[in-house]
Amino acid sequence: MLINTSAVFRFFTVRSKVEWDSYIARSLRHDVYHSWAYHQLNSSGEALLFVYEEGSVFIALPLIKREIEDSTHFDLTSVYGYAGPISNKELSWLDNHSVHHFKRAFLQFMEMENCICVFSRLHPFIEQACLLNSIGGVCGNGKTIYMDLQRTLEKQIRGYEKRLYRQIRKLREMNYTIRDASSFSEIRQFTEMYRQNMDRLKASGNYYFEESYFHKLLDPLEFENKLILIYDGRIMICGALVLISKEIIRNHLSATAADYLSYSPSKLLTDEISRIGRQLNKKVFHLGGGVGGKEDSLFKFKSYFSDQQIEDRIWCYIHNQPLYDELVKNRGAGLNNSSTFFPLYRQPKTETVSKLYSDEQ
Repeated sequence: MLINTSAVFRFFTVRSKVEWDSYIARSLRHDVYHSWAYHQLNSSGEALLFVYEEGSVFIALPLIKREIEDSTHFDLTSVYGYAGPISNKELSWLDNHSVHHFKRAFLQFMEMENCICVFSRLHPFIEQACLLNSIGGVCGNGKTIYMDLQRTLEKQIRGYEKRLYRQIRKLREMNYTIRDASSFSEIRQFTEMYRQNMDRLKASGNYYFEESYFHKLLDPLEFENKLILIYDGRIMICGALVLISKEIIRNHLSATAADYLSYSPSKLLTDEISRIGRQLNKKVFHLGGGVGGKEDSLFKFKSYFSDQQIEDRIWCYIHNQPLYDELVKNRGAGLNNSSTFFPLYRQPKTETVSKLYSDEQ
């Protein structure tokens, strides 16, 4: 760990589990996505935690450092989910001097790590823009949908689209069994059902996960997450891997058996997750938004459950513009230069996934 100091502040990078988790635990608000264990699931680069300290205040920013093909430089990105900076103080309470000092430290860090640019999806329920607006800037990425679990259940249900509530009530009358996964074989069966869903939707490779991914997310030593399953007798018909944080519950990845798609058990599952969140005294059930921030069929499905929305935001910053432009130029004719994809030199082939009922798109 290399520590850089000035008369006012110091900054350093953390790569070890114990120290990483210590900062996360001491922050005012954090999520599963900020943890060391969740970052170890990422295979695209090296996980690191940038830490800035000024007096008794710290700011911790988890990132993934990636190699760039045919380059000696790197770029930084965030994990699949909602991360961004966290602190032991409300970021909105930081004065202008502290914000300026953080910027100085972060730019030095970018230089030391030989990084060209950084992208991060931000956390919709943590105020982070005030810290990052002067470093490249924060922009909107559509709306994201949530349920306030501090409202009464009756008020929540009244917010459902009328036909949806009738469908859920009918599904509950089907006498399906809803339970937590309790065996490795159930995790294996859910993984296969999820894979078949992705095949059916012609999803890109980013949406596929090995069985080990689900096992790691369900490790009770690291997480409180659950795999919630719906059975028709002995037949697994639907399931969701639910991420559980201190205040928030989420449907991270879900799947439905092909023979039961017409019954829409995912509607029952979504309602059930909200009830589990209430039992666990969570404040928010975060349903998420549409693919790429669009108000698509996925967004519409989620909006049937709640009209509560909040802005989804992303952070982009180019530290070395000449090198960034050179990488874009070297990619050549394959790029759509009018695209908002960032960084542009990593722009993939156009692939869409519709009706993918997950919160991470």
